[in-house]
Amino acid sequence: MAFNFGEDIGIDLGTASVLVYVKNKGIVLNEPSVVALDKSSGKIIAVGEEARRMLGRTPGNIVAIRPMKEGVIADYDVTEKMLRYFIGKALNKRFFFKPRVMVGIPSGVTSVEDRAVKQAAISAGAKAAFLVEEPLAAALGAGLEIGEANGSMVVDIGGGTTDVAVLSLGGIVTSKSVRVGGDKLDEAIVRHMRRNHNLMIGERSAEEIKIEIGSAYPQGKEKTVADIRGRDLVSGLPKTLRITTEEIYEAIKEPLDAIMGATKEVLERTPPELAADIMNKGIVLTGGGALLHGLDRFIGEGTRLPIHIAENTVQCVALGTAKALTHLDMLQNARSFKHIPRQMQAL
Repeated sequence: MAFNFGEDIGIDLGTASVLVYVKNKGIVLNEPSVVALDKSSGKIIAVGEEARRMLGRTPGNIVAIRPMKEGVIADYDVTEKMLRYFIGKALNKRFFFKPRVMVGIPSGVTSVEDRAVKQAAISAGAKAAFLVEEPLAAALGAGLEIGEANGSMVVDIGGGTTDVAVLSLGGIVTSKSVRVGGDKLDEAIVRHMRRNHNLMIGERSAEEIKIEIGSAYPQGKEKTVADIRGRDLVSGLPKTLRITTEEIYEAIKEPLDAIMGATKEVLERTPPELAADIMNKGIVLTGGGALLHGLDRFIGEGTRLPIHIAENTVQCVALGTAKALTHLDMLQNARSFKHIPRQMQAL
């Protein structure tokens, strides 16, 4: 088996999934951020897609967990093992020279959370670990020209967080990160079904129904229904219920409003010159959450700005982390910019 000589790796370490980009190879891995452990020995049973299939279906001695929560590390040891597994898998499990690793992080993380991510990457086998804020990586991955003296705006909606940022001259001018994303939409559907129908469903079922008939803008959309299965909280027996797009919209309206609120707040804090650029260019949506039906119209009506959904929206952050490694000088210089507390840090 061939050795890999210090390949650069970009990692989108997301709450819902991990994407790994290897230089000259592209995206080589896209798997759920789930690890299955044997509770008695602490041994890893499965990682990624295989572990996700175990969620809610494991026997008593095995537990399937998500070590990332709301964009940050909730379980350091498990995250390190998960990273080591994914880096090894991306590099065919053997690498002679350690790779440089760039990891995307939410713009609102603390310095303690910063260090945890970098240390996990180093412990997992990186020669050097760098961090890039996710909206900046998303903008790079979406192909925005952020190095010029004009404003661009990106809304990156991931599994655990939504990051909103206005960028110019290679850095973030103003930003906001809210711990609302695809997972909160799923949780809102679970709560709605329990509160309104006495039906207990799992988050996987909620995610599936969100993808199938969910919408942030149901007006004018053909009425859509789907069957959702769960356990009746009154009888304790399995039950199937028909549910409509309009009802799913009502269930997820609160987290959608939080995303809208963050977007408007960043616009209100944007300098007038850059605001004029954004009026002309519009807002770019990235992340898996951008694929929710009608989200572009929802944000467009709320901001009265043109909305564009990026190509390869799910991969934007991962692609951007790889590009960031080739733009280290520009991004590190941007740290002196008044509004930028942290753009790029190496361990």
